[in-house]
Order: sequence, then C-alpha cells, then structure tokens
Amino acid sequence: MVLAVVLSLAAAAPATAGEGDPGDPGEPPTEPAPTTLVLDGTRAHAGSVSTLRATLTAETGEPVPGAAVTVERRVDGQWSTFTVLTTDEAGAATAEATLRKTAGDNTFRAGYAGDPAWAPSSSGRVGVELRKVRTRVTIGGPKRVVDGRTVTLRVRARTAGGDPLAVPVRVQHRLAGTKRWRHFRTIRTGGQGKAELRVRPRVDSRWRARVRATDWLRRDQSRVHRLDNLPPGDPVRLPAGAPRPRVKLPRQARAVGQGANPVITTIPDTVWRSMVGRSWHAGCPVGRSGLRLLRINYWGYDGYRYRGEVVAASGGVGQMSAALAEMYRRKLPIRSMYRVDRFGWSRRLQGADDYRSMAAGNTSAFNCRHVVGRPGVRSPHSYGRSLDVNPWENPYRASHGWTPNSWWVGRSHPRVAWRSRSHPVVALMSRHGLRWTYGTSDSHHFDATGSSGRVFVPRGCAGAETCK
Repeated sequence: MVLAVVLSLAAAAPATAGEGDPGDPGEPPTEPAPTTLVLDGTRAHAGSVSTLRATLTAETGEPVPGAAVTVERRVDGQWSTFTVLTTDEAGAATAEATLRKTAGDNTFRAGYAGDPAWAPSSSGRVGVELRKVRTRVTIGGPKRVVDGRTVTLRVRARTAGGDPLAVPVRVQHRLAGTKRWRHFRTIRTGGQGKAELRVRPRVDSRWRARVRATDWLRRDQSRVHRLDNLPPGDPVRLPAGAPRPRVKLPRQARAVGQGANPVITTIPDTVWRSMVGRSWHAGCPVGRSGLRLLRINYWGYDGYRYRGEVVAASGGVGQMSAALAEMYRRKLPIRSMYRVDRFGWSRRLQGADDYRSMAAGNTSAFNCRHVVGRPGVRSPHSYGRSLDVNPWENPYRASHGWTPNSWWVGRSHPRVAWRSRSHPVVALMSRHGLRWTYGTSDSHHFDATGSSGRVFVPRGCAGAETCK
C-alpha cells in the first residue's frame, strides 16, 4: 500500500530541467535592440576639409561600439560609397571630406546594417554647409582715351585675404547720356585672379565689374572706373557772344573707317520712304534714279569725327564727295550733316523744312522745294546740284531779311565762316567744281558746275536773294 502511494506521487511530480517534453518550444529568441545613427559635418570653405562624425547609440542612449558604418556621398546627382567607419567605445567615428564648390556635391548619408544584437539604422541626407568666401573685385586702367583708339582695362578678383580667384566676372558699362548700366561682356580671371579687356568706347563711359554670389562665393561689385573720351581733333572756338543754333540736334553716329571714307550708293528703300512727302514729292524735276546717297566722315565742331549723309544728283555727287573729303583731310569742321528730310515737311516751302535745317546749322544738298522767301519759285536744290555748308555761321539774305541769323553777317571765322573767295572752304569748293555762286549774299550755298563750267539756274531766279 505504501509503495503504491509513493509510485503515484512520483508519477505526479514535475519533470526536472532538461528532461521535458521534446515538443516544447522553450523561451522565444531575443530581438535586436533599436539604434539611432546621427551624421553631421563641420562648415568649411570649398576646397577645405570638413570633419564628418557618425554616432551610433541604442534607444537608451548607450553607445554601440565596434559597428561598421557606411558613409555615402552624392556627386552630380549620383550616390556612391565614400568610406566605411568603425565606431569606437563612445559609438562614434570620424572621417575627413574635402568640400566641393557646388553645395549639392556636399551631401552625405550614413547607414548601419545591424547585427543580432543591434537593429539597422540610417542617418538620412545631411548637407554640409559651405562657408562662403568673401570676394574683392576691381577694374582699372587708363582714365582717358582718344576717340577711336583702343585701351585695355584690367580686372582682378581675389579673396578678402588676398588669394587669387579664378571666377567669371561680369563687366558692365554706362555710356555718357544714358542712365542705365548695361552688360558688356563676361570674362574669366585666370589662376592669378587677373584678366584684361580691350575696349574702344566712342563717348565718355563708366565701367564696373561684378562677381555674382554662388554656393561658395559672396557677391562683390567694384568701384566705378571713369574713362573720358577725348576728341582727336581741335574743337572750334567761336567768338564770345556768338549765338547758338535755335534748333538743337542730337550728335550723329561716330565716323567709321579711316579718313573721310566716302561711300556713294543709290537711294535705299528706307531712305526713300523718309524722303517721299518731305524732300521729294510728285512733280519734282529729278526722280529716285537720278539721285544718290553720299555717306562720309566729317570733323564736328567739338573735335570728334562723325558720319554724315547728303542726297545729291548723280551728276553732282562726285564733286560734293571730293570737296567734303578735302574738308575732312584739312580738318575744316562741319556742324552737322543730316539729310534734310529729317526736318519734316514745310507747307511754306512745299518741301522739307529748310528753315529748321538752317536754324540747326545743318549741311545738306537735295531738297525739292521753293526758294526761301520766294513762294512758287523752284529752288536750285530741287535738282540736287546745290550744297549748303554750315548755314548758321554763313547766313542767307532772303526777301524778308537775313536767315537763320544776322549776328554772323559781316563776321568771319578761319575754319567755319567765310566772307571772301580766299577762305580755305570757298577755295577748295572751287577746285572741285562747286561755285560760290552768290557770294556773301548766300554764303553757305555752293553749286556744282556742269561740264561747260556753268551753273544751272532754274527759271525765275534772277539774283542771290531769290535763288536759295
């Protein structure tokens, strides 16, 4: 009886460790502990070294030592392995990276693949901040240039510490009479931080250089460099008290080419459209085919060279071209030389407004109109064989008085006003077949003679006061 109880108790006792049912799964396996990976980098200039620091810790803040951390870098939009680090006892590891000039190329990320004890983690993208370089840009060179000549401007770019910078530099200029700065050219400084720019301004000008801000550079703008344009000729010195023209004209375009550089052509379409209804109209004695456009350089009163235009008859334009070319060679100035159609239509003259042309001191030739002061009488200018030179200083005696002014009547000037046939302008005109037909009664008027040496006088012209 006792034995049976013992056996029953033995059967009911629990099994000892290690002796359980082979089908029992036992305790579940341990999960890897979560981790946090942090990556950062120190600010630095482009070309300098930034220290990258990766730190791997457990969720509790405990460092994870001996872990392999892969650091990647993005360059030109593509990720690639930069380095593999092993964390120290503090869970940290460092590497050095040379920063590039493009901010996007300084983007990094770090990853930890994990192990049985520690879960994987990643840092995400980290952009290392560029420390921008302070720049200094300058532009300089000669302060004066003779019109038509070329000068060299020097551009220099460097850091605030004086180190040279090889960077693009935008050069701007502002010309006299304008209010806006305009882009001239972009140049690049070399390894020494220097560049040169050859310029040929035709007016006074101001220059400045600019370096634009980039990922690695601060912007900078130079001081303004002034460049004065000097006349190559001698300006006209007029007597004290001499009146100025009543009509003010803008300066014409500067001369092109060498010397007088005369060019004679048929009348271009654009010029003809401007002439019709002003200096030419139906019923004129000469048509488009009988006219020529002369473009020629001349010396202005201010000592600069300009490009002028006159329209003349095909049979007289050669004489005018030769005479005006000699005026250029001898530096005998002309106040302006615009085509007379520029002054618009005159109902009083039934042609282009010669009153305004004279009041501006403008040199001109063809103009199909009436004689000034003689309505209904056709002017010799209607045939394109007459040339008016510097009318402001060389007045005309019309039926209603002197025009464009009376101050210059009886006064002369060695270069721009003539009162005798011995004056250089009158003498050279004569040598080229341009007769000073009416003398001091119409000082500015010259007529191209024909092969016979005669001047064609339109019907109704009997004297100087009627044939302007």
